[in-house]
Amino acid sequence: MNKKDIKILLVDDEPDILEIVCYNLSNEGYQIITAENGMQAVKKAKKELPHLIILDVMMPEMDGIEACEIIRNNPELKDTIITFLTARGEDYSQVAGFDAGADDYITKPIKPKVLVSKVKALLRRFKQETKNSNVKKIGNLVIDRDEYKILLKGKEIILPRKEFELLSLLTSKPGKVFKRDEILDKVWGNEVIVGGRTIDVHIRKLREKIGDDSFKTVKGVGYKFVD
Repeated sequence: MNKKDIKILLVDDEPDILEIVCYNLSNEGYQIITAENGMQAVKKAKKELPHLIILDVMMPEMDGIEACEIIRNNPELKDTIITFLTARGEDYSQVAGFDAGADDYITKPIKPKVLVSKVKALLRRFKQETKNSNVKKIGNLVIDRDEYKILLKGKEIILPRKEFELLSLLTSKPGKVFKRDEILDKVWGNEVIVGGRTIDVHIRKLREKIGDDSFKTVKGVGYKFVD
């Protein structure tokens, strides 16, 4: 992942801190989104899905602790790294921050070069955790999204891209019935679909390669993966 693709949400009610930190991280090539309080942080986190959130503790309207708890309850943000900005001596804030789901904390004041180094270290952790989360094991099936690789009982199976994406979607929530419209949207997006039975054909091919019992048709609705 390139730096220009990495989003960092910076949250602080002090304009000077926002300006300094934003300037230094922007110079490193990161995308910086800012918020001035916890309520703004929650809204922007949900909208932007940042890779890293740097969150001040003491803020008006909603403090950082409460904002962190709300963000942590959002499944779309489960992999986001959250670090708090705390003033020296605020040990209670650090403890409360970890209890709320924070991954780390940065003590203010902090020199710009040290801050940049800290951010780089946190993002390395994010990349490693994301990579690990992209390898999924379901029964005898292993799906590696990073390498587009499927292992069934230890044997590698080669799948075309659309079959891989369809399998990955269905196995993301075993037992859930994915409606046909949702499958088309998430696997094919805006691409032109030739024929109305495209999904059915891909499901048939997956059944042949993975096993017929692994896929169930819910007539008139869609398909689900059976673990």
